[in-house]
Parts: sequence; C-alpha cells; structure tokens
Amino acid sequence: MSNATTARYSRRGLLAAGGALGLGALVTACGSEDSKDSGSDAKGAAKSGPWSFKDDRGKTVKLDKVPTNIVAFTGVAAALYDYGIDVKGVFGPTRTKDGKADVQAGDMDVSKLTVFGNRFDQFNVEQYAAFQPEVLITTTFDAAGSLWYVPETSKDKIAKLAPSVAISAFDRQMPKPLQRMAELAESLGADLKAAKVVEAKKRFEAASERLRKAAKSRPEIKVLAGSASDAIFYVSGSDFSIDLEYFKALGVNLVEPPAKAKEANDGWFENLSWENVDKYPADVIMMDDRASTIQPADITEATWKKLPAVKAGQVISRSPEPILSYDKCTPLVENLAKAIESAKKVA
Repeated sequence: MSNATTARYSRRGLLAAGGALGLGALVTACGSEDSKDSGSDAKGAAKSGPWSFKDDRGKTVKLDKVPTNIVAFTGVAAALYDYGIDVKGVFGPTRTKDGKADVQAGDMDVSKLTVFGNRFDQFNVEQYAAFQPEVLITTTFDAAGSLWYVPETSKDKIAKLAPSVAISAFDRQMPKPLQRMAELAESLGADLKAAKVVEAKKRFEAASERLRKAAKSRPEIKVLAGSASDAIFYVSGSDFSIDLEYFKALGVNLVEPPAKAKEANDGWFENLSWENVDKYPADVIMMDDRASTIQPADITEATWKKLPAVKAGQVISRSPEPILSYDKCTPLVENLAKAIESAKKVA
C-alpha cells in the first residue's frame, strides 16, 4: 500500500485499518438511481440480454447486454472468478515483487490478466481506455461510497470511460457483502445453484457455526487483530471491518481499543510504537496477510518476539480485504475457530 493521501485518510492509516478505510476516490457511477431496485435486475440473464445492477451506493447501472469486457479490483475479480466469471482486466495488488500472484488474486492466473495498476494510486488510464471496458467493478470501504483503488487524481477520467459498480465492505457483517457479491456474479451469468457454489456456502455456514461454538466454549481467549509496518504496530477495533464485526457477533472475545485511542484514525484502529506492542494482552493474534504489510516471520522487533501469543505460536493470518466468495472466506472463519479451540490461555 502506498503513501497517498486524501482529504480524510492517509495511506499509512489505510494500512493500519486493514484496508477498510475507503481511501479510493469518489467516482460518480454512470447509471441511474433506482431506490426500488433491490439488486440485480437480470439474475440468470443470457449473455446477449440487457443487464442492470443496483450497487451498494444506490446506483443502478444499465447496459444493452451483459458485460463481458469487465475491469475490476483484483480482489473482486478473484471473487467473481470463483463463480465462473472471468474478468480480463484488473487494478490493485495482483503480482508480488517476484512476479507471483498476490494473495488478493485468489485462484486467478495473473499471467493472463491485463493489469492497469499493481499498487495504490497507480492506474494507467490510457491503457484502460484502449481496453474499452464495459464496466468497472470494485468495493467501497466508507459510507460515502468511495471506489476502492480508483485514484483521486484520475477518477474523473476513469469515470467517463465506463460505468462503475461498487459492493460495500463497510460497517456490515461478512455475510452481507458475500451475498451481494453472489448476486452480482449471478447477474453476470453465474449459476448460484451449481454444486460447487452451493457446497461453498454450506461450508461457510458450517465454519461460522464452528466459530460460534468455539467462542462460546472458550470465552476467556482474547483475540487481537494487528498489522505491522516498520515504525508502527496497528491494533484494529471491530467497528466497520466486515470480518471483525462478524467474528464479534459470533461471540469472539476481541481486543477493542478505546474510542479515544482510535480518534485520530476515525475510529478504526490505534497506532502503537513497537515499544508498546504489549499494551493489550492477547492469547491469539490475527495478522494482516497483505503483501504490503510486514509478515509475522519477518518481524524482528524484540518486543514482538516476547509477546506470550507469539512465543506460544498462536499467531494466525487475517485478510482485512477478504476475497468476497464463500470459497475464500470459509478458511478465514475456520482458521480462527481452530485457533480459539486449541489456544492456551497465555495473556
């Protein structure tokens, strides 16, 4: 993640919030308002039929046919891929420095994708225009409906080239955006009754029930959501993040920085120096898995290594920007359930 800033948020702030600060530019969708539209107007539509979809900003995009030349944020493209929808162009973290697939690329073959920008605030508008996109799809992480990873500096040019659709990943529990992404995929031609899709949803529901039971049986286990950078360790609160809100609703005992400690970051998280990384006792630590953050194995700070949860090997990964398919979100829930079930009380 980069250092770009907007009127409200710094890039460093974004890093800490686990990607849930909606730092992307506010882009006006090409399309009409339709407050009566509950979602897709073309569920199961034929490829040649008209298409419309009401997104989570209340914007309805209407096209003469179901779009196939789609450009999407990498994580969105990965979610649609799990439903059998191939996205040809992407923007956002797609390839790591060594050329391998970024964690947010899911199961996609990144060598076959046209990438308009691999980092935040990087978007090749000329290349995008030549691609002739029919629609741009991304997520939004704030109440204003900011389009995730669409740069502020080029948002107006980008908006003129194709209508946009946004699925909200802000201040709601994980099942809602999962449902909305499934509805979007269905409008684009996905079969939600396909065995693979049905089974994935069942596994997600089973994982959620497992986590509920684990949290109920081990209420003493304290779980902290963190993210690491060179100078700062960030502790996320459960407000606004779709995964943490859901885990809390399932009964997980999450570390909650006080509101005052999160004020400077609009209520999302608290900044800690590495000297104060032990401020909040925790039995399990969930660490940001994005390539833009320092991963647990690479943290050299002595204060980190002394944490009881670290010494006990009770550190698991967290995806602050989860790929919104049941297939990809299920392991996130399962891993936390397993960690709580097996955790020693060390804090």
